[in-house]
Amino acid sequence: MDILGIIGILLGILTVILFIVKKHNIIVAAPIATIVLLLFNDVPILESVFGKENSYMTFLAGFVASNFAIFLLGSILAKYMDVGGATVSIANRILSIVGTKNPYNALVALFIISAILTYGGINVFVIIFALVPMARPIFQQLNISWKLVIIPVFGGTTTFTMTMLPGAPSLHNIVPSTALGTTLTAAPLIGIVTSVAAIIFILVFMKIVLNRSLSKNEVFEDRFAAVESPTEQKRELPSFFISLLPIIVLLGTILIFSKVNYIIFIALIIAILLSAVLFRKQIKNQRELLSDGANESVGSTITTGSTIAFGSIATGVPAFKGIFSLIQSIPGPPILSLMVGTGIIGGITASAVGAIGISIANFVPYYLELGLDPETIHRAIAIGSVSLSIVPYSGFLLIFNRITGLTMKESFKNGFIAVCVTHWVAMAIVVIMAVMGLA
Repeated sequence: MDILGIIGILLGILTVILFIVKKHNIIVAAPIATIVLLLFNDVPILESVFGKENSYMTFLAGFVASNFAIFLLGSILAKYMDVGGATVSIANRILSIVGTKNPYNALVALFIISAILTYGGINVFVIIFALVPMARPIFQQLNISWKLVIIPVFGGTTTFTMTMLPGAPSLHNIVPSTALGTTLTAAPLIGIVTSVAAIIFILVFMKIVLNRSLSKNEVFEDRFAAVESPTEQKRELPSFFISLLPIIVLLGTILIFSKVNYIIFIALIIAILLSAVLFRKQIKNQRELLSDGANESVGSTITTGSTIAFGSIATGVPAFKGIFSLIQSIPGPPILSLMVGTGIIGGITASAVGAIGISIANFVPYYLELGLDPETIHRAIAIGSVSLSIVPYSGFLLIFNRITGLTMKESFKNGFIAVCVTHWVAMAIVVIMAVMGLA
């Protein structure tokens, strides 16, 4: 086993975490951590960083090429919804329904909205671009701690609706289906039982954290309060229906024309054009709005791509084969080592989808030979892939912090529990069902 190489992988991870803790930009931290990792592995450093194939730069460029349009259009739509007053109008209606006396009801409402949008096939980055501005006025009127927003949003977008619930249209469910020849509803009993457990865990955790926050007299702190003037706050808001119409059109277009190529881009463009018309009275300078949305999307895309590129290099060095061997020797039912192994890869790459791809290529043949059912493997690697994906250099977490203004210290703990620990609960259930012969 290449001990020196494994030490290099660990030092690379520690380097990127240290940079993030010290508040350095991940765009700078990731390539430095990659070089640290490569120094301990017997591979050409310059070629691995700057080469034209399987290098840090090609992995980064590949992510940007595949995802920039999503970030750009999602960011612009979120700007229209926010600056046009639609988010405040929707928030006011939600508060009129759930009331202002019980903040927990508002958190549950955000959780349900997040879950519905994710299960409806909306990209999770699009959801947080649209949902966070809508959540701000709700938290402000309820005067509850803004750092709690991560629980309903992460709990609804990146747990049961993404990896467990049968039929989920997420890549986490599609990739194993394509590779194993299974359907999106693979292992429905496992999916339903784990989904119920996940929902219960998130709702209980959310209640506990809210009560603890209220007992400490924590109140709302708007990180962007200086942006709006008193005059701007009193502007005329669009009606609830008008405010919701771009989101309805976005969802409807994606769901009705789901088989059309590039439908998510088409739907986002339609929603943006509709917003430009509907909110034209509320928005004084649409050119400035488009510029701001575009500028924010560039940083968000490269931030996420940098974490993916680092993880791709880390799992591509020869020493990582030794980690595969250690993973396969984990005691207990085979399904346990499969989920833990996929989760470790997800933690290193900070990408659950990337972890699934690596796991399918390297683990699945071994577990199929052991006699595990393809449907069980499908559901197990989907659930396991997210079990360690919330790390300090996670692109999703970094983008969320950028949009909300939260610090890593404020968001990491609640985000980790809402996503990773929820998946640990699901993994435990999968193991129990396997031992009982139900999986």
